[in-house]
Amino acid sequence: MYKHLFFDLDHTLWDFERNSTESLCELYETFRLAEIGVASAEVFNQHFTVINRQLWSDFDNNRLTHAEIRERRFRLVMDAIGVTDHSVCDDMNERYLQLLPRKPHLMESAIEVLEHLKDRYVLHIITNGFDEIQALKMASSGLTDYFQHIITNQKAAAKKPDPRIFQFALEAAGASLRESLMIGDNYEADVRGALNAGMDVVYYNLATLPIEGPKPTYEIQHLKELMAIL
Repeated sequence: MYKHLFFDLDHTLWDFERNSTESLCELYETFRLAEIGVASAEVFNQHFTVINRQLWSDFDNNRLTHAEIRERRFRLVMDAIGVTDHSVCDDMNERYLQLLPRKPHLMESAIEVLEHLKDRYVLHIITNGFDEIQALKMASSGLTDYFQHIITNQKAAAKKPDPRIFQFALEAAGASLRESLMIGDNYEADVRGALNAGMDVVYYNLATLPIEGPKPTYEIQHLKELMAIL
């Protein structure tokens, strides 16, 4: 039924949470954040996770640009912790963007699943991430050679959930809607976006969140479940 599989990257294949946590722990030590009032690396990570998720949601909904995410996130983290010293925020963001994409950790069973799929389907990525950052993530984690096309919002001049990024991806891959399947963890960006573009979609609902909206074509809680669907 399907010939082309389009994967999201962060949180679907590449383990953003683990890679980010490691990077933030290194920042905590490098920038000696305890000395300016950040109680622990755990507190730093907790606030960053909440704020970064909201900023990316705002980006997906056209309320922020990439540049604004980079400029604001560590300042907002410091404000949330109660630290008024923002003098290291720009340097922290630069270092974070150096550390993060070089982390290799993938979601559980990601390579096993890709090995199963690679000779059966043509695999592609659709991501809202930064071009250069996503390329580094894929190279560092050994993902690059599995995928034929890496579609970013910069290449498509549109971002998920905008149907135009899915249309751009289909054209780049030479694929039709009926032979294509999207796989992603973000309900709004991946699921609603793919459905609005007319594409079947697998919702990787690791946290078993309630679905408030159109039902995905398939729903899984573990990547290995893809092997039963496909």
